[in-house]
Amino acid sequence: MATDSEDRWVFGYGSLMWRPGFPFIERRTAVLHGRRRAFCIYSVHHRGTYERPGLVLGLAPGGAVRGAAYRVAGSAWPEVYDYLREREQPTETYFEAWSEVRIDGNGRAPALVFLSDRNHGQWAGALTLDQQCELIAGATGLSGRNIDYLRDLVLHLREDGVRDHAMETLLKMVEAREAVA
Repeated sequence: MATDSEDRWVFGYGSLMWRPGFPFIERRTAVLHGRRRAFCIYSVHHRGTYERPGLVLGLAPGGAVRGAAYRVAGSAWPEVYDYLREREQPTETYFEAWSEVRIDGNGRAPALVFLSDRNHGQWAGALTLDQQCELIAGATGLSGRNIDYLRDLVLHLREDGVRDHAMETLLKMVEAREAVA
């Protein structure tokens, strides 16, 4: 584990990629092996409510996920860590882990990652695209509309050179559903 003066890495695979909200020294693309990005968490806070849950991303087992790694100065770490816990854990659907990520141009390093808790009541598991569409379309929470989260994901993945055809298809499905609603 790093000392108080050592820099640390944070890995983001969803909104942390485009809206980290904390000070960092550098941002690099990175890959985490053994997990994949998926809409597998019912959102009752940021993108939905208890009455009308939406979906947010989690890291489901298997595969690999390309995201962003942020290097945080050791001196800023306590505040950044507090911020991340408040942001990522409103209903404790994730658990923290230090996982090795491959950071472009920087080799491998341990990074703080928020992993999906498959034993939590908000774990949605493997949903079909139709089921994901049904949950995302029309859902809104404290952080806004669920479709906006999906749209931001697709746009920012493209900016990072990642084409996720399943997410792009899902976005088209949700846009079509909301257009007739």
